[in-house]
Parts: sequence; structure tokens; C-alpha cells
Amino acid sequence: MAIFTDPIKEHADFAPGDAEWLHLLVGDWQLVADLAFADLALWFPLPDGSYVALAHARPSTSHTVFHSDFVGERIRGDLQPLVDAAWKSQSIERSSETNWTTDTAMRVEAIPFVRNGRTLAVVTSHMDLSSSRMPSRLELTYRQCAYDLLRMGTLGLWPDFATPTGSRRGAPRVGDGLIRLDAQGVVQYASPNGVSAFRRLGDMESLEGRPLAEITTALLKDRRMVDETLPLVVTGRMPWRTEIESRGVSLSLRAIPLRDEKERFGALVLCRDVSELRRREMELVSKDATIREIHHRVKNNLQTVAALLRMQSRRMESEEGKLGLAQAMRRVSTIALVHETLSQGLTQNVDFDELIDRQFRLSAEVASPAQGVRTERQGTFGELPSDFATPLALVINELVTNAVEHGLSGREGGTVWLSAERRRAEDVEETLVVTISDDGVGLPAGPRSEGLGLQIVRTLVQSELAGTIAWSPRPGGGTQVTIEMGLEGARRR
Repeated sequence: MAIFTDPIKEHADFAPGDAEWLHLLVGDWQLVADLAFADLALWFPLPDGSYVALAHARPSTSHTVFHSDFVGERIRGDLQPLVDAAWKSQSIERSSETNWTTDTAMRVEAIPFVRNGRTLAVVTSHMDLSSSRMPSRLELTYRQCAYDLLRMGTLGLWPDFATPTGSRRGAPRVGDGLIRLDAQGVVQYASPNGVSAFRRLGDMESLEGRPLAEITTALLKDRRMVDETLPLVVTGRMPWRTEIESRGVSLSLRAIPLRDEKERFGALVLCRDVSELRRREMELVSKDATIREIHHRVKNNLQTVAALLRMQSRRMESEEGKLGLAQAMRRVSTIALVHETLSQGLTQNVDFDELIDRQFRLSAEVASPAQGVRTERQGTFGELPSDFATPLALVINELVTNAVEHGLSGREGGTVWLSAERRRAEDVEETLVVTISDDGVGLPAGPRSEGLGLQIVRTLVQSELAGTIAWSPRPGGGTQVTIEMGLEGARRR
């Protein structure tokens, strides 16, 4: 199915809600195409008196009569009089004779969709008649249901804005099972798939002639867990969706009330066995919960290691040993913070901005608690994979600590800046550029000796982040460190 909406924006004189109503139609009219065993086309008038195809739906219950896509094209000359007649009369118009081509015979109907007394568009239904045979009861019922829905469209009663558009998967389709109810909620017809779905729930009797509400009520074992929408769905009173569960089988139900100008005269109930779908969803939920629990336990274990290092440092007499343990404790705490963030989410991605906001300030304070070091952050990191976020957090922690301990050493205060920028050039992967700078003493003259911290930084940037790192003087004084890394490789990990 495709939709071509530019003509609406350019030429339509719509009232509030009209365009949304047509979008709602196109979002749900696959139902009608399947019931009618016909292709559907949506036509919209142009200023020159012609029509353009806005959308096209092919039936999944039968073969299509249009193998090529004609959305955006003008209407054929032989079809326009029928569409004109439907637009003006605001009632369903049928072609006076069967349209024969070299391969097929088609029956064409034009159905105006009218809202608040104004025709907004015309739907044409094209059904192949070349395979002539006696239609079954299923086909006759399906076509009557399609006619009832299209007739409601001419009255502005369908599609219904009250239909919820929830995101939960498993929406029933015509082929999954269809039940037609009368105005009292009694089953008039149930398709073979609909009967099979209720048999899996435990109902072994015929559905026809019985109220669907009584059938479903008898199948429910634990009525405390019943969805409050269930009674209105199984009686066909509201266009809602609900689910029932019995004997380990989950059945998704969707009701579509049938109305005319005066009253509701019946309803369609689509049903679908979603047991396997829900089982897989539960497995994913269980898997997500397990992963979060693992991250939580790793975080706890790392905090325990940090506490042990802190206890050990208190027993050290050597200042160099105390400093080494303090640095190790800080690095372990940084990794623990990443796992804490992961334990609170549902994905393996980290909102790095939220993570680094806490870590950035903490790194500067821990590095020199006696100094009044200011921290400023600019730009956005965005979401990063966990195996990308952990080394990046360690790198930033080491560089901020190095800036405070060496760049701002011997000063009462100073500022450390952290900036992030995502860049994407044409035909080039997206890159992340991270800059840590300070207004300290600047780079030393001559060759620099790298301590353990800078060796860790260089190793992580090159091996874990597959990026580059460069030191340079900061304009205005101080030091600037620039890290550049590609993000596409991180997403593929």
C-alpha cells in the first residue's frame, strides 16, 4: 500500500480533522480490501476536473488486478464518469456493465467518503470476475461486511476516530479469523479460522447462534484479570481491541461496530491467536530483566572492589602506593557508573550525556578537592553502545584528572571544558569529536613522558574506540586534547 499526499496539501479545502480522517481510512482499509476480495484505489480531485490516485491497496485474500503501482497518476478516462457520479451523488455507484480486458473481467464500484456533508475523496473497488464460480458462504459474508463498511464511509461513520492506535503488536487481520455479530451480540457467522481460535481457548461448540459475550465469559478462568474493555468488544459496542487468555492461549480481539443513519445493526469482531507472539515478548522481557540484573550485580561487585582498594590504601604507608590505589579506585568507580546506568534501562545503549554530567564534575573534584576548579560542558554525545561508553568514560575521566593535576597544578582555581560534537559528511560515517581543554600552564616544552594514565588513554582510544587523539595548545592558554572516533563501527558491535 502506498499513499500520495501532496495533492491534499496543495489543493484541498479541508475542515479540521478531514485530512486526518483520510489518513485513518488509508491506515485501516486493508481490512476492506481483504473482505471485498478487491483492489481499492483512493481518488482525489484536481483543479482541472481530473482525479489523482492518492493510495492503492491490494487484497491479501485474493490476487490483485493491478500489478503496477499507479499512485500519483491521473484517472483513466473510462473510470472518471463513474467517480464523478459518486462524488456528486454522495452514494455508491456501480458500473452498468462488466469491464472486460484481454485477460480479466472486472466489476467496478465507486464509493464517496463523505464527512460533515462534504465529499472528501472517492474509493473505487475493482474485483476480478474472470474466475467465475459459485461464491461460498464465507465469500458472501465477507463481501457483505465490506459493503457495510464502505456504506458507513459514505455516511461519515467509518473510519472511527474512537479506534485506538495502540503500539502493542498482534492486531487481528481478516485472514486470522472473523466473526459477525447482530445488534444483540449474537454470532451470525464465524470464519473457519475464527472457530479454530475459540476452539484453542476451549470452546468446542458451534459459535453461531450464541452470544459472543457468554462464550468468552465461560472460557475465562481468572476473572480478576479481565481487561475492562472486554465486555464492550465482545458485544461489538465499541471499536476497541482487547485480549483474553485461557488454557495458555492468548486471543487478540478487535471490534468494529456496524451502523447506519439510525442505529447500530451489528458488528465485526476480528480475532487472532497471539500466544506465540506474547510468549516471545515475555522471553524478551525476561531477557531484558536478566541483563539489567547482571549489570546491577557487576556494578555492586565493582563498588566492592573500589571499597577494598580504599581500605587497602589506608594501610599503605607509601604516598606513591596510596596514590596508585586511589587512581585504581577512581577507574573502577567510573566503570561501575556505566553499569549502574545500564541497569536502569531497557537497552544496551547509554544516554552518555546523563552519565558524563555526573562523572565530569566528580572527576575534577576528586582530582584536587582543595582547588576551586570549574567545569563547563558543551554539545551532545547522544546515545552510545555500552561497550563504547565504558572506554570513553574512562578516557574522559583520565584526561580531566590529568588536566586538574598537571595543567592546573599549583593554582588556586581554573576551568576544565568538555565539548562533544557529532559530525557527518556526505558518504562518510558519522564521527564523534570530543575535546577536553583547560586554562592551565599548557604543554611542557620538549618531549613529554607519559604516565600510566596517559598510556591507558592512548590504548583505549586506539584499540577500543578505533579513534585518534591529539594534544595541542589551547587558544588563549592551556592545553587542548581532541579525540575523534567513528560511530558506525560502534553500532555494529
